[in-house]
Amino acid sequence: PVAMAAADILFSFSLQTLLQVFLLLLVLLILGLYVFLALTTIRKPNLHRFDGEKYFYTGKNDKRELFPSIDDPASVSFSLVIPSYNEETRLPSMLDEAFEYLERKEKENRDFSYEVIVVDDGSKDKTSEVAMEYTKKYGPNKVRVLTFEKNRGKGGAVRMGVLSARGKHILFADADGATKFADLAKVESKLKTIAPDENTPAVSVGSRAHLQDDAVADRTFLRNFLMHGFHFLVWFLCVRGVQDTQCGFKLFTRSAARLLFRTVHIDRWAFDVELLYIARCLHIPIVEVAVNWQEIEGELCRQAILAAAATYP
Repeated sequence: PVAMAAADILFSFSLQTLLQVFLLLLVLLILGLYVFLALTTIRKPNLHRFDGEKYFYTGKNDKRELFPSIDDPASVSFSLVIPSYNEETRLPSMLDEAFEYLERKEKENRDFSYEVIVVDDGSKDKTSEVAMEYTKKYGPNKVRVLTFEKNRGKGGAVRMGVLSARGKHILFADADGATKFADLAKVESKLKTIAPDENTPAVSVGSRAHLQDDAVADRTFLRNFLMHGFHFLVWFLCVRGVQDTQCGFKLFTRSAARLLFRTVHIDRWAFDVELLYIARCLHIPIVEVAVNWQEIEGELCRQAILAAAATYP
């Protein structure tokens, strides 16, 4: 009896200790997220452009032209926006895959036209030079490079790229090519089920939620805790009904992009959450589509502790 009583006390003490540790970690996670967002969120959306950011080079004799506005009527079927920071190494393979898909689609469908906007977020390497080689190859009507004078963060890069887009549908995709570009067909098809044209606000988001079991099995306890803690906070405070808010593969109708990207305040990590939260507030429908995804070596989000809370970094 004495031994059993001691075991019960020890077991109770262990559970109490684990609960205290869990609550402490949860509080630290909330405080850390709050501090991070407070430091990276501005009171008003930063729509300012330096003079050089208003233009793109055509690739011919240093000639440059003014970027259009999201307020202009759409003049191409599809826009691809690629936020890039120090991506001279990984960007070419992503662009090659995208152009292979888009060029084939253009040949198969005469009504289809596209553009690619590479947003160089103040890179210290030759990201802009690498992207400009594609402008020279495919022409400035298909490839445009927006080069920032100063780093803004991924959210800021996506925002300014989208606001410069001409497409009826606008996709932003990560420069690492972690999501297979061919999955655009699934994401686009799902979007059309809730938005018959570009004038109907709607969002279709790529999702890695179907990969959760494998991801959890390969992670440490701390990373799984951060992941689930982040999911809980997003679900509880912001966005419900979307399992993967962080996947860098999101498609918008032009009307949705016009409404959302003029309103987003966060310039850096977690801007996706605010984007989807605003969409919910505006009653813009959101659909989620499973996509193929693979982890690419050198992925920037893995360099930050907070990014470990992302769904599948």
